[in-house]
Amino acid sequence: MTPERLRELIEGGESLDVEFKGERSGMLSDSDLIDEAVCMANRPGTDSGWILVGVEDDGTVSGARARHGGRTDPLRVQAVIANNTVPSLACRAELIPLDSLEVLVIEVPASTAPVGTRSGVYKRRAIGGRGTPECLPFHFHEMQARIADRGALDYSAVVVPDARWEDLDPLEFERYRRAIRESRGRGDADLVDLPDVELAKALGAVEANHEVQGIRILGLLLFGREEALFRLLPTHEVAFQVFDGTRVSTNDIFRWPLLRVMEELLQRFRARNREQEVLVGLLRVGVPDYPEPAFREAVANALIHRDFTRLGAVHVQWHSDRIEISNPGGLPEGVRLDNLLVTPPRPRNPLLAESFKRAGLVERTARGVDTIFVEQLRNGRPAPSYERSTPTDVVLVLHGGPASLEFVRLVAEESQAGRPLDLDELLVLNAVRIERQLTTADAAALVQKPPSDARATLNRLVEAGLVEARGERKGRSYQLSASTYQRLGERAAYVRLRGFEPLRQEQMILQYVDAHGRITRREVVELCKLSPQQASRLLAALVEKGSLTRHGRGKGSWYDREQ
Repeated sequence: MTPERLRELIEGGESLDVEFKGERSGMLSDSDLIDEAVCMANRPGTDSGWILVGVEDDGTVSGARARHGGRTDPLRVQAVIANNTVPSLACRAELIPLDSLEVLVIEVPASTAPVGTRSGVYKRRAIGGRGTPECLPFHFHEMQARIADRGALDYSAVVVPDARWEDLDPLEFERYRRAIRESRGRGDADLVDLPDVELAKALGAVEANHEVQGIRILGLLLFGREEALFRLLPTHEVAFQVFDGTRVSTNDIFRWPLLRVMEELLQRFRARNREQEVLVGLLRVGVPDYPEPAFREAVANALIHRDFTRLGAVHVQWHSDRIEISNPGGLPEGVRLDNLLVTPPRPRNPLLAESFKRAGLVERTARGVDTIFVEQLRNGRPAPSYERSTPTDVVLVLHGGPASLEFVRLVAEESQAGRPLDLDELLVLNAVRIERQLTTADAAALVQKPPSDARATLNRLVEAGLVEARGERKGRSYQLSASTYQRLGERAAYVRLRGFEPLRQEQMILQYVDAHGRITRREVVELCKLSPQQASRLLAALVEKGSLTRHGRGKGSWYDREQ
């Protein structure tokens, strides 16, 4: 820790990772310090947290008081925390000078297991009801959820003490076998001929050593009778709701086994889902309101990844222009909105996820999110959105509304020509179509990959004649080619985009000069994202029109409004 880094932490304010503990009104006791360290260790995330003793709640540096006679010994602070936490918490304490005072900085590593005090106090750091970070009680079911988030516990493998074999329904075993037979080779055919007990053993739904000794949560979720699920797993609910504006016209709650829920939701989906057709050559391509593979994967993901320790239902909400699918439990640790497409699969309930794959209900490649995106995009819809997700819930929005049939036709034609577009190409092409222009940095953020990968995707689209580049180096941007605009039925859009470009750039230059008094060629390059040669030609045109006056020669020349 350096004074500069410490000042950055203070200026950033309190957060889940930073806690201010002022000592203006009195010294923080060792007991309070231990409680704060435990709370900080039990926070979401994998990075270190920081306790800044000697910084008031408003960020004012008041200085840490001497804890050991006339001074503070950081090693004794570390020892006090380590000796009074279970498991022992290895913090690092430092005294950092700042504004002629000293701040006691305690770095608290994130713990993979819940940490408590020796007296049995467990707290966690979270956003409280006032919207600010607080230390809240850390309940047992929250500990289990946190461990599951970090991949250290499979809650679906937990044995339910009061569950018996009689709580499982033979009809649900047959439903599982039927799902395999109807999966068109995606399921595990070796499971079809197994008796019920052997099938449960093969899936890990029961704890068994020759005989069944216990029923796991997985067994209840797949094969449990409705009354047994209600009694033994009360957190399990699935809601299907249809909205007519703000009015709820359908509100059905299911507490059934998961495969029965999946069948019911798919039947309702098919009954409401309309389809139109687009002619591609001699073939008719169906364009549904919502592609069924995307809906299937989205619902399966919500059921597989939900946190069964939390109250609340998996919600499938059908609006006039979108479907929202949400589940209790935030994104697993390490999964964020900006790496959702590229991070390795991290199921919250691995045993449950594996059973869905073996039934053929989800992709065996564990890249169901890719399927959701590809299906939405190739059917002329906006990309799916997870932006409404919170730390406690994952929310997926599948956008409906009118489809771009021309875009559907273009994608189908490319596939028929032996050039199927992958997910990255679909994401970039769709974004260029909507935004009109895209830079390499924009494309990298879109596909969630390094700029080199994004540049390779853009180059493939350029080589395919779908996109063309404008400008050079850092100023390069990409837009749809003239032939692509023609295929999309937007011939005038290309002309407008190219025709208005110089006029728009001229206006930008003149506004810059009005604001700053002058401009150079280098500044034009940065402002308009042009090559130096293009910037020179644009400036020369403005001088010829009399809009600008040139001063100087060569690299030292500059331009202003003087006549």
